[in-house]
Amino acid sequence: MTTSVSPPETVPEEKAAAHRMPFWVNQRLGLLVLVIALSILFGVLRPAFLDQRLVLFPLLRDVATLTVVALAQMVALSVGHMNLAVGRMAAFGAMFAGLGYDKLHLPMQAGLLLCLAAGAAIGAVTGWLIARTGVSSFVVTLAMDFALLGLVSLMYSALTEDAAFTTRPAGIDALRSYSLADICAGPICGSPAVPQLAQFTVLAMLGLGFLYGGTRIGRELLLTGANPAAAELSGIPTGRRVLLAHTLSGLLAALAGFMAAAGTGTFRASIGDDFMLPSFLGAVLGGTLLTGGVVSVLGTLLGTALVGVIRKGLDLLGVGLESLNIYLGCILLLALSADRIRTVVSYRKVVRST
Repeated sequence: MTTSVSPPETVPEEKAAAHRMPFWVNQRLGLLVLVIALSILFGVLRPAFLDQRLVLFPLLRDVATLTVVALAQMVALSVGHMNLAVGRMAAFGAMFAGLGYDKLHLPMQAGLLLCLAAGAAIGAVTGWLIARTGVSSFVVTLAMDFALLGLVSLMYSALTEDAAFTTRPAGIDALRSYSLADICAGPICGSPAVPQLAQFTVLAMLGLGFLYGGTRIGRELLLTGANPAAAELSGIPTGRRVLLAHTLSGLLAALAGFMAAAGTGTFRASIGDDFMLPSFLGAVLGGTLLTGGVVSVLGTLLGTALVGVIRKGLDLLGVGLESLNIYLGCILLLALSADRIRTVVSYRKVVRST
């Protein structure tokens, strides 16, 4: 779903234009068409692309994880901020889960809760610093990124012999290797291409969709991002909303870190090293504004899926890692340009309607 701050009511002569399909709907449909078209194209060029177990299963597992990463960035963007420490927060949360499994012998669910609590805590500290000091989120999260980089590395060095927690509790191997085909209701089973790990992504999307689309707090988060001064004058506790946004961002980043660790089978300090670019690509391609006030939960999934399909397809076609990064960088540049154009067009429409 896409949620945004409601614009001023249209005047009578503009009612006909109001019935036109909104831009974000066109964008989501365009992303869906692109994902399907590129999947078919890569399937024709490399039939192995459509192999459910060898290609689609790991692809969708990566998409599930990176969608949660993009949702973590989307929540920060909703208040007009950014989270440059999203990858380190993922590593920080995953470290606590690995510590719980390796040293405390916790069950999988308890370790996951510890991971989420650690992510929410470091996110809350980041949000508190931003709200209390008034320093830009860019500066604070960049500093937090460097701080966590050193802290996580030191803790792994002190607590492990080979810089990794390798103890795996019961159930975590199933998350890595089992698909919906292993869940059956009588003779009917799920798809072997969809990993069970995707259940966390679905829950995160449902929770955020309800928050932004059905609660007052969600609307206040968007209003804080759209116009902080006006939100403050309207009685919205903008400081608390900034704190909440970064707390949720940290929690989602930690969830992504847990999913990444479950996908590889080990908890390492390097978890989240490659999360930065996908976090912005998925959110911005999906329709979330960098300036705040507009988010798209479903669009974030589609944007991440598009990047995943492009990456996997080009990889099967033999395109090198360097070329892949060039293409993804160009995609992000185009997305940022489109975001700026959309912001200017939306502003002019609001000005003309007032």
